[in-house]
Amino acid sequence: MSTTSDREALVVGASRGLGLVLVDELARRGWRVIATTRRGGGELQATADAWNGRVEVESLEMTSPEQLAALRERLKGRRLDLLFVNAAIDRGNLPVHEVSTDMFTEVMITNALSPLRALEALRGLVAPAGTVAVMSSEQGSISLNTEDGYELYKASKAALNQLMRSYATRHADDGRTKLLIDPGHNRTRLGGPDAPLTPQESIPAVVDVLEAQAGAPGLQFLDRHGMTVPW
Repeated sequence: MSTTSDREALVVGASRGLGLVLVDELARRGWRVIATTRRGGGELQATADAWNGRVEVESLEMTSPEQLAALRERLKGRRLDLLFVNAAIDRGNLPVHEVSTDMFTEVMITNALSPLRALEALRGLVAPAGTVAVMSSEQGSISLNTEDGYELYKASKAALNQLMRSYATRHADDGRTKLLIDPGHNRTRLGGPDAPLTPQESIPAVVDVLEAQAGAPGLQFLDRHGMTVPW
């Protein structure tokens, strides 16, 4: 079992918003963090520089199976205590009949298919008692879908949750903790300027949940308070 000072995490999708704050919060708690971005530089590189080697930056376009395979090869021999996939896009508040086929495909590939491809490509790096987590949303809850709006985004997160259930079923005996995390509605590029939370408010609570659930078997869909989100 890793000690506080040698825990290692890989955060996929860390260039800004929730992912960037997650990297910083993990490093603040003593984790060593590998953080991926599609483009070099920017806030993530500044964060890595500030942590003097505790945060490493890797290039990754998550929708590319070839780049996932290349990242896995570059990280060969590392052992992760946490693999966290944080990546999502939104293409506006349209009713589904107004969504183009290209837009539907783009959002589903990014929000549902690619996170699971990332888990499958990188799961071999995760320690036997490690945690595999994906950033979801209560908007992916079918039973909580009682308000109008954002139909494509909701569908993509519901698909993500369903695919994670399939992943957990297929790998039920691997001993790893599996989590879908709802961080709440945050003021990010995705969440918009009127959201009630900031990543600096929600992410420390998310990391509390990740640390508290380490070693717990099976799959859970939890919010930032550690409460179960209904499917």
